Amino acid sequence: MMKREMPHHLRRDASPQPCVALIDQRYLSWLLGLTPESDPVNRFALSGVLSGVLEQAGVSADVQRVYWYSDVRDDALPQGLIHRQVAARDADGGASVRAAMAADLKTLAERKAFRHLVLASDDQRLLSVIDDAQLHGVTVHILADEASRNLEVLRKDDPEWADLLSQADTRLLLNDHAVRDLTQQRLARGVQRQQAPAEDIEAIRPVLTEVVQASWNDEPEDLREDLREELQVSRGIPQEVDRHLLLRVRKALDRTLSFHEKKLLRDMVRGTVLGEASQPEMPVA
Repeated sequence: MMKREMPHHLRRDASPQPCVALIDQRYLSWLLGLTPESDPVNRFALSGVLSGVLEQAGVSADVQRVYWYSDVRDDALPQGLIHRQVAARDADGGASVRAAMAADLKTLAERKAFRHLVLASDDQRLLSVIDDAQLHGVTVHILADEASRNLEVLRKDDPEWADLLSQADTRLLLNDHAVRDLTQQRLARGVQRQQAPAEDIEAIRPVLTEVVQASWNDEPEDLREDLREELQVSRGIPQEVDRHLLLRVRKALDRTLSFHEKKLLRDMVRGTVLGEASQPEMPVA
């Protein structure tokens, strides 16, 4: 019997192939649970982290260049990261980001500049451009959230997002180590990192509880029901709800939450929303 060969992009013994990454700043910030306005992604760790995530997924590829699509100009960029200036999403609904990413993806594919491409975007309108790049021989890997583990369920909730993820050759999830590395801020040379005190998550639980309950009480019943239905089929929290709560907590605490605190906040949201169906509503003082 002839031995079946493993697909070339999954051979671990092969030398890493060159890879390029196209990163929508706001989408990556959402994946990491950050607010783009206050919590910048650690871009100096980005290439290494993405290469590690690819390796964990069985893809032998080395990220050699990153295209960074953001409306915020920053000249303090690492080598190998190229900034693409785009309009603010609130100004044009993301049309500028989509057009810039589509143009770069098309050019890279036509010139066969890279064998592998990592894409961080949830814009379903890029689907045809991704398909064309794959027809040119590019292997496309898309960064996704936990919902991508079950596309059948996701398709009922967000069919366009499911369609985009279905087109990917590989769906990449950021593990805890990747999240930690991308959310640690780069310090100036020669400045020693001050050790933060051990997290006392329980100390902020009352604040998180108050914010979550107040936000839930503010929602009209039709939106409550929509959120209940959404959370019953999804492990995550809708992006717009997540951003809203993170901003409210940041105002309440006058600081951003750590990764573990954000996880607690999201767990509390799920408990409040899904528990609401079987428990009487608590009166508001």
